[in-house]
Amino acid sequence: MANTPNQGQSWWDTFFNKRTLTSAILLILVIGLITSNQFWRWMYPIGYQSDIQQAAKEAKVDPLLVASVIRVESKFDPTDVSDAGAIGLMQLMPGTAQWIAQQMQQEGQAYNPALLSGNTADLSVPGINIRVGSWYIHYLIQQFHGNVVAAVAGYNAGPRRVQVWLNDKVWNGQLGTITNIPVGETRHFVDRVFYNHNLYERIYGHDADWQKVKGATG
Repeated sequence: MANTPNQGQSWWDTFFNKRTLTSAILLILVIGLITSNQFWRWMYPIGYQSDIQQAAKEAKVDPLLVASVIRVESKFDPTDVSDAGAIGLMQLMPGTAQWIAQQMQQEGQAYNPALLSGNTADLSVPGINIRVGSWYIHYLIQQFHGNVVAAVAGYNAGPRRVQVWLNDKVWNGQLGTITNIPVGETRHFVDRVFYNHNLYERIYGHDADWQKVKGATG
């Protein structure tokens, strides 16, 4: 027996309403997922958190800045070695690491003796690599009189080259003018570090552990 028009319409309305309800529920679940902090922690995890927090506290630098540099440099892969020979999580050149160890020794800080002799094996050890790299970030920030953006550029391009750009007014050292940085790799590096730093601040910045370290670094 054929359905009457009213019966057909009732069946369609029921089907349509079920689909609409299902779609609405799925939409709510998706929105809830992508707006949850846990989702973004899964998308942007921070490895070696305790090592980063400890090293940043000792070096008096923002731990989330250290984490951002690591993400851009190695994506948290401690075995990463660049074509140029940079090693580990923070992609440290052996010569730079040796110089840093010398400076740490002169300052009376704990340092890795093997690095003084140019032995690079320990640079693959996450805790050592992060500690040396964090010290270097602090050093660069001091060299650029507190200008963190210029310090990050110096981490990639070298402080002398960045200082020339600043002296010659090629670049003013501000994040908003990084398009004036004449080296594409450095321009991209600075952009990515602060992009990740902004994300990390939003995702992890309210955590007590990270706030405690940031408070200790002043």
